[in-house]
Amino acid sequence: MSTAEVAQVINQLIERLPRKERNGILKRCETVELVVGTTLCEPNQSFQHVYFPLSGFISLLTTIDGHQPLETALIGNEGMLGATLALGVNAAPERAVVQGAGTALRMTVAQCRLALRDSTNLLRIFNRYLYVQIAQLSQTGACTHFHKIGPRLVRWLLMTHDRAHADHFYLTHKYLADMLGVRRSSITIAAGILQRKKLISYNRGEILILDRKGLEAACCECYDIMSDHYARLLA
Repeated sequence: MSTAEVAQVINQLIERLPRKERNGILKRCETVELVVGTTLCEPNQSFQHVYFPLSGFISLLTTIDGHQPLETALIGNEGMLGATLALGVNAAPERAVVQGAGTALRMTVAQCRLALRDSTNLLRIFNRYLYVQIAQLSQTGACTHFHKIGPRLVRWLLMTHDRAHADHFYLTHKYLADMLGVRRSSITIAAGILQRKKLISYNRGEILILDRKGLEAACCECYDIMSDHYARLLA
């Protein structure tokens, strides 16, 4: 991808840097494809690279023996994978898997450390993004415990819609059930209700968002709270 093409598809964290520093970061990065199903890191293993998605999205998954992985966060072009380097920690507590195809800017850990040393603005952005991730993780835990499956599914669809940059994406019943930590039959029922309300079209994993405003009205408050965390801390 050329420099001009990269500029057209932005990562919002990098975009917040002053132009000179932003250009310096872009020179340290290479553009790579995000292929669905690719594992980018495992829990407590050292990062080789950090990733700034441009399109597509990455799931952070917590694993417990005997259970399917549970998704705790989504990373799209609003964020990055590898922000713990700002804390001097070259590892992630969770597995990171590509769940939406696209592209990302990738930087080696060594280059990222140099960039953090040279740019106080970049360090500030990393630290604020880490705070946002912690706040969103806490909200996800509360949402999973207290809210019903329907509003939780809507929240996840809205988050995916934000990061997919398209009204159409592919998510199977099994994948949705695993991500939300519920049975597939529960997803079938919840998705069926959304279809009857003409908020989405869902056929063999193909999801089309028909009524974004309607989904926002059907969602629990957690989506707005998470969005507000990002807007306030990284504006």
